[in-house]
Amino acid sequence: MIKNRPYEIKELPNQIILAVFFLTFFGLIVLKSISQHHSGGLLQNPFSKQVLFMIPAILGAISVLFIPRFTIHKYAYALYSIGILIVLLPFLGGSHAGTYRWLNIGLPFAIQPSEFAKIFTTIALARYLSDHNLQMKQFSSIIIPFIMVLIPTAIVLKQPDLGTAIVMLIPILPMLYWAGAKPFYLFLLLAPLFSMLTAFHNIAFTMWAIILGIIIFIAQPKRLIALGLFFVNIFLGLFSPVLWNSLSNYQQGRVLTFLNPEKDPLGAAYQIIQSKTAIGSGGLFGKGWGDGTQTHLKFLPVQESDFILSVMGEELGFISISMVLLVFGYLIAQIMKQSYLSKDRFSSLALIGFATILMSHVFVNTAMTVGLIPVKGLPLPFISAGGSFLISSYLMVGLILKLSVNYSD
Repeated sequence: MIKNRPYEIKELPNQIILAVFFLTFFGLIVLKSISQHHSGGLLQNPFSKQVLFMIPAILGAISVLFIPRFTIHKYAYALYSIGILIVLLPFLGGSHAGTYRWLNIGLPFAIQPSEFAKIFTTIALARYLSDHNLQMKQFSSIIIPFIMVLIPTAIVLKQPDLGTAIVMLIPILPMLYWAGAKPFYLFLLLAPLFSMLTAFHNIAFTMWAIILGIIIFIAQPKRLIALGLFFVNIFLGLFSPVLWNSLSNYQQGRVLTFLNPEKDPLGAAYQIIQSKTAIGSGGLFGKGWGDGTQTHLKFLPVQESDFILSVMGEELGFISISMVLLVFGYLIAQIMKQSYLSKDRFSSLALIGFATILMSHVFVNTAMTVGLIPVKGLPLPFISAGGSFLISSYLMVGLILKLSVNYSD
């Protein structure tokens, strides 16, 4: 049950606060090194810009702590509507570098609405699942939650911003599982993805069709539903070439580069090759703070945001990367622990969603940095430079802290 009671500072999970401040401080150390040879004004320097944005970020997180928990629950759908509205607004203005990700609000900088929309979507999904207390006995019970997430995801994908769209979509699976959905239903949500991925290889697609048929047979749904599920997935697989052709040229290039980086070493594969070179040259302990050649000779692109982990590896070594990833793991584990201990369903589900968002960012950013997945353009939470991302990350921290405080019945 959601209570409205003032909290005490001592009730806050200090482990989460310390982990976030450690990651933020470590990020500032790396950004300070990157900024040594930057010229221009305050907002052109990654370090000073990050410090400047920390002020509204921290204030935003603190402000959330004073919002009653029942108010967050009450206005969850209103926030969801605002989230959809703000991701639509950039389409009304001009494009930035051929995309509609940014919203110019008359300040010297623009904001990225999708960073806030993914938080609002998670809150709304947590309210729906908690309010309806779904038992998930029927597949139809997960259709509305899926549509709720799919609407803003489709808009963000159209901007286009594939990385953020993926992060916005991913929390639905663990949240549905936490709400009690049957594993078979979650498998059905993932099945179309496997159908489309395997469709480009005849043997792989045939094997997947056999596996899909076996799983459906074991689950024993009604005959009409079983046939529908099977043939819908087969159709999606056959439709995959059309979807592939609908992707932008740069999106196709990223996938092809991931499969064969040497195909275009000075073009689409340049980022991955330079990132691997930077990390590999740093060794165990790095070249030293401020001494990274890949970084300061500008061989490494987007080094202050998407590839900041590469800078860390080159200058501070594999030890620093390991330490940062361990802290991220500890932070996510603490959030999941708070979700498990939560006394109300809404808070528990929202915390699972936020933990998934953070984990998705960390996994995708780390994996693309070392070439395990195609480049997605996702920053590393609390470490990468970016005003909208930093503010939204701290707002999420404020919500995590607020929803982690348990009240006695």
